[in-house]
Amino acid sequence: MTTTAPRDEQLWSRCDGCASLLYRKRLRRNLDVCPECGSHARLDAPDRVAQLADPDSFVPLPDRAVRVDPIEFVDELPYPHRLGAARAATGLDEAVLCGTARLGGHPVALAVMDFRFLGGSLGCAVGELITRTAERALADGIPLVLVTASGGARMQEGALSLMQMATVSQALAGMREAGLLTVSVVTDPTYGGVAASFATNTDLVLTESGARLGFAGPRVIRQVTGAKLPEGFQTAEYLLRHGQVDMVVPRHALRGRLAALLAAAEAGRRAPETPPAPRAPATAPTAPARPDRDPWETVRTARHPGRPTTLDYLETAFDGFVELHGDRLGADCPAVVGGIARLDGRPVMVIGHQKGHTTAELVTRNFGMASPAGHRKALRLMRLAARLRLPVVTLVDTPGADPGVSAEQQGQAAAIAENILALTVLPTPVVAVVTGEGGSGGALALAVADRVLMLEHAVYSVISPEGCAAILWPDSSAAPQAARALRLTGADLCRLGVVDELVPEPRPAAHADPGGAAELLRRAVAANLAPLLTVPPATLVRRRRQRFRRFGAARSAAAGPSAAAPAGGRAEVA
Repeated sequence: MTTTAPRDEQLWSRCDGCASLLYRKRLRRNLDVCPECGSHARLDAPDRVAQLADPDSFVPLPDRAVRVDPIEFVDELPYPHRLGAARAATGLDEAVLCGTARLGGHPVALAVMDFRFLGGSLGCAVGELITRTAERALADGIPLVLVTASGGARMQEGALSLMQMATVSQALAGMREAGLLTVSVVTDPTYGGVAASFATNTDLVLTESGARLGFAGPRVIRQVTGAKLPEGFQTAEYLLRHGQVDMVVPRHALRGRLAALLAAAEAGRRAPETPPAPRAPATAPTAPARPDRDPWETVRTARHPGRPTTLDYLETAFDGFVELHGDRLGADCPAVVGGIARLDGRPVMVIGHQKGHTTAELVTRNFGMASPAGHRKALRLMRLAARLRLPVVTLVDTPGADPGVSAEQQGQAAAIAENILALTVLPTPVVAVVTGEGGSGGALALAVADRVLMLEHAVYSVISPEGCAAILWPDSSAAPQAARALRLTGADLCRLGVVDELVPEPRPAAHADPGGAAELLRRAVAANLAPLLTVPPATLVRRRRQRFRRFGAARSAAAGPSAAAPAGGRAEVA
């Protein structure tokens, strides 16, 4: 917003976005967001702290910014003169305001950058103050929230300003090792060395609506490459589409969103107040499917377009879902959704395949077939859950991983393999539920779990019946026969030990009563998760490995011929 008088004397401001003339008091009541076009004006650090922290809870760190001039830099003015002018103009010692506070009732360490102070540049004093804030968070065992606004490293301090990128990052590494949440709130603008370090290497990266984030600025890119930049390049919304940030949040929702994330992190660090009663593992389906039901009919039911999706279950079986986006490498796969939610009041990380109900939704979500970016997004969220000590719940519903050329070029096999390996050693409880189709490695990438559940009319198989028929029968018209031979129903898989428990569905199936299906799923997941919560991490990992070790050749041979070659087909031995 453009103004011409000192702020206390300002009555009107002109919006830089739409040029509307705005009454200053109204604008302040709207958190300096234009009520006409939604443009977010830049905030100084004290105003930002006032908006985020609970009233009267912010306590500045006792550390004062040290005046440094390490290389005696002079351009048109000696560097100390520029520092003095910035201090006089802003009332701040440096380009960051640091302290502790409460946010939504949760203790937090807070470091807020101020672009007014030499463009929010990262110098030795700024790096030291942010590092000390992180060290204070580590000592107090509380999360760290960084609000960034910067043009990059401070040129007047030479290579020593560059070193601050590593200095602050090492402090964040200590937070990560301790399992303490770190959150970056990116505001406009955030570039250069700040963008390439603590603005993007935190556990979560939130961006304020309209904020710009990048390493090189648009002007530099155009000068160096001569390229025409895409519409909205480097804006928050552009970055969300390209998997670089977890979410874009309008200013009025930012405090609430942060409070929800802090609540989840705080709950994850608390031990259960009372250990739940042990629950014996299920060895047979709890609600057997009709014995006369043909497996091909089950396949068709599992694919029914009205069947509840992951997002449907997140709205009904879980509470307070906060979706997290992106693989941080360049894409946000729509076939995989994930984020923090609550199950019976307990924060959990939920990750699942997302299909849709209409043709348009199915196409947009790639029919639930995850790209490498989807698997890498899931991997990032699994590892975040482990650091925050949150249980993981996965909802599996995919015909298989994306088989396209671009997926292969981007390392589909390696992405699936990395997920399987990560789940094998993940030191937090994992409960997987096959809710629809469980197709091949794309399903297993989310299903290496302590407990594997399966909805009554779901299927889980090494390959689709059509694919199996095309390979082992004369043509794909033998798909119904292949479905019977593959033993892909829940009842079959419970007998084989692949699935621990069958979750009943409303009659005739989940699509007829999505709300009832959600309640049955909620109860089953909660009951299976409860006994895992007090198991030590090392024991969890050991038991999970033992669970999958039993699927070796000796176990398969003991299962007998009914679990071996498909009837009417030919067995192939690797």
